[in-house]
Amino acid sequence: MKKNNDVKAAIIALEEQALDLWNNGNPDGFIALSSDDVVYFDPALKQQLVGKKALEDYYSPIRGKIKTDLYQMINPVVQLSSGVAVLSFHYEAHKDGTIIKMNCTEVYRLNSLNQWEIIHTHWSFVQPDK
Repeated sequence: MKKNNDVKAAIIALEEQALDLWNNGNPDGFIALSSDDVVYFDPALKQQLVGKKALEDYYSPIRGKIKTDLYQMINPVVQLSSGVAVLSFHYEAHKDGTIIKMNCTEVYRLNSLNQWEIIHTHWSFVQPDK
């Protein structure tokens, strides 16, 4: 069980490191974590992006433009299966009095170098209470 807890903590730490960079305008943490065959869903896109090159191209125009005052990864949950980890969490970003709330799911895979890499990302907006 300790090994599973270590893996879960490592996955959350990888995501936190990438988010720290992202929230200061630097997408390189997520680019470095993403596999060559990553699939990326974002509510700002009409369809998914496929491949690391497509993700890099998508991030390029926004490099240096995202800067949040505060962000939180809320209630992260990591589910493990053989060589795969699924991280899901709520994300909240604060900037100039505006709060953005999103859901995120990241699927990580253990690659041939025994390193965790993202193979699937899915972002969605939190739906307001009705």
